[in-house]
Amino acid sequence: MKLNYKNTFLIGLGFFTVGIVWNIYNVAVPLYLDELGLSGLIVGIVMAMDNIFAVVFQPVFGALSDKTSTRYGRRMPYLLIGIPLSALFFFLVPFAKGSIVLLMIVLIFMNFAMSVYRAPTVALMPDLTPSSLRSKANGIINFMGGIGTSVSFLLGGLLFNIAEYLPFAAGSVILIATIIIMYNFVHEPESIEIEKKEPEKTANESKEQRLSLIFMLLAIFFWFTSYNCVETYFSTYGQEILGISKSQTSYLLLTVSVSFLVFCIPSGFIASKIGRKKTILSGIVLFLACFVAMIFLRNPLYMYPVLALAGLGWALINISSYPMVVEMGKREGIGKYTGYYYFFSMMAS
Repeated sequence: MKLNYKNTFLIGLGFFTVGIVWNIYNVAVPLYLDELGLSGLIVGIVMAMDNIFAVVFQPVFGALSDKTSTRYGRRMPYLLIGIPLSALFFFLVPFAKGSIVLLMIVLIFMNFAMSVYRAPTVALMPDLTPSSLRSKANGIINFMGGIGTSVSFLLGGLLFNIAEYLPFAAGSVILIATIIIMYNFVHEPESIEIEKKEPEKTANESKEQRLSLIFMLLAIFFWFTSYNCVETYFSTYGQEILGISKSQTSYLLLTVSVSFLVFCIPSGFIASKIGRKKTILSGIVLFLACFVAMIFLRNPLYMYPVLALAGLGWALINISSYPMVVEMGKREGIGKYTGYYYFFSMMAS
């Protein structure tokens, strides 16, 4: 059984667009809010809106997509609605920056539109990928998200200096191109078949499976909380404890991102060889060891290799966690379980 790399990379375009949109958004929108005279607290609340919308709406649209049946498929209608609307409101962001009311309207609609299609897009991967190959596929999809992040930094660096609206326009064009490509080349299965007929579970087996799901989701919540705590305050730590500039702090964090990107696909192959649980546990041990080591490091030069290892640990954790969650549900409920995954990971953020 071989992975359909073409389909997987095409589905990864959804992650690619998310990486582009959110990084341009996160660079520009706080500055627009600051220019309008909003306090740091209000800016923080507004910037948390994407997480709030994800927690509220992604489980809803993920579950709805499980029950949807149209000639376009189960997931595709949400992409056909969400991606073009996201492109429209993303394009309007820089033109609304002069008015707090207009800007908030645009941001609210943009965040809602993004929430419409994100969970159904991710659910396409397990829909089209056999169980044993999902870690490999998830590695490729996360790799595409990382490429999107890199492209967004490049677009911002080149285009913001030419005109304020150009990075947003470029991102919107990429969103529209993505939905055209996915609509024409990603074909959902006409019906969802259960891969292996299993006997009816006993009450004890069902209870054990529910407990496994609950503990897995709690684990996801805790490791995302851990990562976000360190990432959020790393620049403060760099300035106050290490005595380094914001620029050097950014390079240190970039080391984690690049390492994660490099090891996304290999992590999927590792999981297929030794199993998802062992892969995740290996990543947690490595990640924890890196955090502990950094408590004692005061020379930033020594931090680069440690953070590179942390990126590897983060890849080992993340690439297998989503496939493990969807494995715990029925194949026809993948969208709902995708929503659970995003609820707990975004709640942690």
